[in-house]
Formats: sequence, C-alpha cells, structure tokens
Amino acid sequence: MTEPTRAPEVLGEGSWSRAPSTSAPSNGHAASYGTGRAAGVLPGDQRTFDDVEAGIVALWRRFGEHRLPTLRDRLVLHYAPLVKYVAGRVGTGLPAHVDMADLIQSGIFGLVDAIEKFEPNRGLKFETYAMQRIRGAILDDLRAQDWVPRSVRGRAREVERALERLGARLRRTPSDAELADELGLTLGELREVYLQLQLTSVVALDELAAAGRGSTSLADTLEDEAAPDPVALLVDQDTRRQLAEAIGHLAERDRVVVTLYYFENLTLAEIGKVLGVTESRVCQLHTRAVLRLRAKLMEKADA
Repeated sequence: MTEPTRAPEVLGEGSWSRAPSTSAPSNGHAASYGTGRAAGVLPGDQRTFDDVEAGIVALWRRFGEHRLPTLRDRLVLHYAPLVKYVAGRVGTGLPAHVDMADLIQSGIFGLVDAIEKFEPNRGLKFETYAMQRIRGAILDDLRAQDWVPRSVRGRAREVERALERLGARLRRTPSDAELADELGLTLGELREVYLQLQLTSVVALDELAAAGRGSTSLADTLEDEAAPDPVALLVDQDTRRQLAEAIGHLAERDRVVVTLYYFENLTLAEIGKVLGVTESRVCQLHTRAVLRLRAKLMEKADA
C-alpha cells in the first residue's frame, strides 16, 4: 500500500496512534526507530515523529489487509483533527444557532466513509481526499435540515449577486425594473421570485434579540410574569423596617397587643386572657397602638 502523505496539523503532538512493535519502514529495511527529536505524543513516550509516521504507515497497511473495525477506529482517532478543521471552515458565516458540535458529528461520518473508501494506489493524499468527504458530509447534513429547496437558495444567490453588480455599477440602490432587466426577467417574474425568497428570510428569534446586544439571548429579554417585582420587594422591605422601628417605640402593653394580634394571630378575647383584661380593653389598646403606629409612619414619610 502506498504510504499516505503526512499532514503537519494531523500528525503533530495531538496524535497518539501507536505503531506495532513488529512493523517495519516502507523501504523494507529493519526498523530503526528512535532517531530524531522525541515527539512527546503521550507522557513518558519517547517516540519521534518518524516513529509516529511509521506507525501510521503500518496501521494503514494492516487496515488494507484485514479491514478490521478496531484498525479503522484508530485511524479515525488519528485523523479526527481534520474534522474539527473542516467544520470550523464550513461553520464560518453560518447562523449562530447552528451548533459546531453538530457539524463535527456529521464530519466524523464523512471521515469514516473516507477511510473505508480511500484507495492509496491512485496517488492522492489521504488528507486531501478526506477533507473533501468530510466537507461533503457536513454540507449534506445541513441541506437535509434545510426546509428551503436548493433551487430557491440558488435563486437567492443570483439575486444577491445581481444587486451587488448593479449597486457597484450604478452607485445606488437599483430599482425593481433594473434588477429584473439584469436577471432577464419581467417585473411579474421578479415579484414571484420575491415571494419564493420569503422562505429564506426566516431568522432565529435569538439572533434578532441579540442584534446590537452582544451575546444576550431571547430568554434573557423576556419578562417573567411570575417573578417578584424588584422595586416592590425593596419598598416592602423598607416598609417592614419602618414598621418594626415604629413598633419598637410603642409602650410595652401596646407592643404585646400588636405582636399577639398580627404575628401570633390571637383573637382579642384570647389576648385579654393573656393580659388579664377584658376584651373591650384589648380593643382600646389595639386601637391606640394602631393610631400611634400610623402617626409614627406618617412622621417618617414626611421627614
């Protein structure tokens, strides 16, 4: 099997496919690994980059002979950085709601397919072949998730390019008649194109909400009607504080009546039994305490 050409970004220190101890270089001579600088692929690993390269060659040879899933999986792990690289290139310019992890997952399937179908005898570098297969797998998955027909997407690109050409030529926004003439359409046909292109104008709500606001999501801008009002909470806390201070300035018996009535939920008759007075007397004490509290709170408000 022809030796696959090594890509620097793939066979660097992030790769860890170990060469079999019985493998030999492609030139047929006895193995003499260990020359050159240690690659440091794994902690304590003293293999050089040449060792890693020879290991990948031997791994490809064994996979070509036996086609074992375990060997294929080792190749997938070795070339996995290609998937991240291609997914990053494809993801540039895509809407923010497209998850990079989904692109990488689709690319992994493309990498597996590339390893299964690669024919070294054709003289093509595996990295070049694999990147094409990975990119194709990602784009196929994106198209499968797209609800807009490919013909409409193509027509949208034609309209955009025509607008750019006319804008550069006229140095102003072209009219519908000028755009229709540029596209070789009638005004009626151009309006039909506009109706079709409405499908491509769907934008994620999160993107609209985040426009000009950094990374703020739509959920962060929606009102939670069940959440307490912060202003009302502050007002309530301040009112409670003032009420506590006002109660603290009451006479002891008035303070006991207010505490038992409003905090312990006792009736006037029960409070009378606690204080050893009649219910009518408790009613008088309660009325006096309420009037004093009201006067104290009004005094605080006017201050």
